[in-house]
Amino acid sequence: MFEGFDFTDFWEDCEYAREKYVSDPPSDELIASVEQELGYKLPASYIWLMKRHNGGIPVNTCFPTDVPTSWAEDHVAITGIFGIGREKLYSLCGGLGSRFMIDEWEYPDIGVAVCNCPSAGHDMIFLDYRECGPQGEPKVVHIDQEYDYEITPLADSFEDFIRGLVNEEVYEPDPDEEKAENLDLVRTAPFSSLLAELCRKSGAPEAAERWIRDIAEQIVEDKGFFALHGDKESWLLYDIQFWLYTNAFPGVTEQQYLEIYPQMMVAADGFSTGGYAPGFVEDWLKSRKKTGEIQKKNGGLFLSESAKAELEGQLHQVCRKG
Repeated sequence: MFEGFDFTDFWEDCEYAREKYVSDPPSDELIASVEQELGYKLPASYIWLMKRHNGGIPVNTCFPTDVPTSWAEDHVAITGIFGIGREKLYSLCGGLGSRFMIDEWEYPDIGVAVCNCPSAGHDMIFLDYRECGPQGEPKVVHIDQEYDYEITPLADSFEDFIRGLVNEEVYEPDPDEEKAENLDLVRTAPFSSLLAELCRKSGAPEAAERWIRDIAEQIVEDKGFFALHGDKESWLLYDIQFWLYTNAFPGVTEQQYLEIYPQMMVAADGFSTGGYAPGFVEDWLKSRKKTGEIQKKNGGLFLSESAKAELEGQLHQVCRKG
């Protein structure tokens, strides 16, 4: 088995791996009882490997794919490999093992779940016995709960799967390339429907769009990517979004605004932060209310006149820099 394959430094024997995955080498009796419980004969290459290291977390945790999955466009990732046994949480017959994923998470009963993934159960690696039968040599597939349990073939055998694992560093984006892509995004990508509507109702649509894109571009220049946090430029973008929204829809309450906020950028198909951390927006709003820059009248929020004047000055300064 695994002729010519170097298992030196294959396993990452951290404390978590030893606690959750790694068991003593399985006896022939244990292997037979696990196979009987699962209803499938385990591959010889898998048994060979488990007798030398029974479960664990490999150093290389990614496997290339030709099609996108919920994890990535060109690969899947695993968290660990289940060992043969029952005692460890992540073992074939453990608490979160193969039968649990089939019975409780409703994965298709096509074989044996052999690896879990970083999605905490929302995708899994299975030994697939559909073609070979319960006593044959299974293929290895990825099953994606997020895509209605879509099955993606990975390898013709468990040995091929192990040989094909690569390090996650292979898929780490180039910082300069990522920055260039994000700059192009904030310069040209279409706004969400809500953000576009707010710009149209501002009275100066082109200026409003230019302000947003210029601020976003400055954020990308500083961070290398577009994301809103608690920094000065992020707060400036929070300010202009609030200004535009209350101009278009006066009388919005705090709760209403926080509920509608994600639709401005996060829900966009193009120009988008790609995620949403409500704590940053809530902190910004709390601070602006405390300083009186955002005030309340008849239950609705609005930007004070002095805050409007200061914001316009900041925006013109940003555009001059751009």
